[in-house]
Amino acid sequence: MNHTLSRRQALKSTASGFSWLAFAALAQKEAQAAKGLAQKQPHFAPRAKRVIMLTMPGGPSHLDTFDYKPELIKNDGKAGKSGKFAGAKLMGPAFNFSQHGQSGLWISELFPHLASMADDLCLLRSMHTDVPDHTRAQLQMHTGKFQFPRPSLGVWSLYGLGSVSQNLPGYVWIDPGKGNNQILGNSFLPPEYRGTGINVAKGASGGRSKGKGKGRGASSSSGGVANIANPQLSRERQRMQLDFVQSLNREKLAREVHQPGVDGVIESFELAFRMQDTVPEVIDIGSESQETLDLYGIGQSATDDFGRKCLMARRFADEGVRFIELSHGPGWDTHGDLRAKLTENCGATDKPIAGLLKDLKRRDMLKDTLVIWAGEFGRTPHAQGGDGRDHNAKGYTTWMAGGGVKGGFSYGATDELGYEAVENKMHIHDWHATILHLLGLNHEELTYRYAGRDFRLTDVHGHVAKEILA
Repeated sequence: MNHTLSRRQALKSTASGFSWLAFAALAQKEAQAAKGLAQKQPHFAPRAKRVIMLTMPGGPSHLDTFDYKPELIKNDGKAGKSGKFAGAKLMGPAFNFSQHGQSGLWISELFPHLASMADDLCLLRSMHTDVPDHTRAQLQMHTGKFQFPRPSLGVWSLYGLGSVSQNLPGYVWIDPGKGNNQILGNSFLPPEYRGTGINVAKGASGGRSKGKGKGRGASSSSGGVANIANPQLSRERQRMQLDFVQSLNREKLAREVHQPGVDGVIESFELAFRMQDTVPEVIDIGSESQETLDLYGIGQSATDDFGRKCLMARRFADEGVRFIELSHGPGWDTHGDLRAKLTENCGATDKPIAGLLKDLKRRDMLKDTLVIWAGEFGRTPHAQGGDGRDHNAKGYTTWMAGGGVKGGFSYGATDELGYEAVENKMHIHDWHATILHLLGLNHEELTYRYAGRDFRLTDVHGHVAKEILA
């Protein structure tokens, strides 16, 4: 006879069972918090139903794109007179700025297509963050912290609101690349809230395709959904294999009672099985008109790759995915060759991003889709190597469009040379608080109990920038 006590039996038999009662209460609370991906009620009426986040890793130069500084133009080539810039050679913007739309927003010539959407853009020109190195700043941009793993903005959004789609993850990152597992991971939140990387195979033609699955293929990785597809098995055989694995998972769950990780695995496997039918449909752009493909720059060498990602983001949004992320980089790290690199990067992304905004708008989706463009920090007003700029976390620009923000609006400002945020300063915690607010979530109430304390995305910080709300 096996006299080994399980943890459950031990807790029941010691200290008059009080330990078991405490454990059961904890287990019930955590299980309720992890009731899967069913839709949840927001804290208040949301302005945005979904987010499309466009990340530009490498730190785009705000001074050459969205932050017009006449004083920097005037002092181009001169040595700084005091403080940080004493003796450093200042570098004016490498590209011309002009005003656009009825709002008169100043935008660089690098973004002619996006400039045509100026009256839909909300420029946030007073961003600042805590660290000027790429890895930690990228982590803070997504999770609010850089010292140790935390759930990211996309994961918190899914935790707070649940998923709309039954056959797709609630948080998708299109082609996440290497090194983003921590951002997609759930950290201490229940595992079903992990993000999912959808890797889209390269080498597809730019035109329309007739049948299903033509063009690019896809697989899921780096997140909460396992790639269980086995091309050597029929769908019926795959189902039999999955049912066997799930039976083992459920047996373990029955033995252990409280195993949120197993709950997450069960749900993840089932979602992965359903995704085999849905994902190929979403990424197959064969049903799109030539007009739409042209709008995104698909089929044009410079814009084809990012244009496809932007179109797929819109298609995932159509299918109810809550949080969609895609990135272009890391070529924005312009310590040298700034003019050439910015010309190339902006040329590759300008038309696709403008196409995304126009497509969402004509479908009446922009009003409740929050589109975000951001890098992890900006660049310095002084030159580096004659044709470059160094990292700058003290002041930079991001922008938002749709989703309940004011269009044709500029919020905050850096100093006269564009180095440091000085007016309506927006820290990364304020940025996160504002995004959650637009989704109908109070960042102070969106908490999760872990290790004896309540955690939230913004920690003990963050203020909503109510001035940008439409």
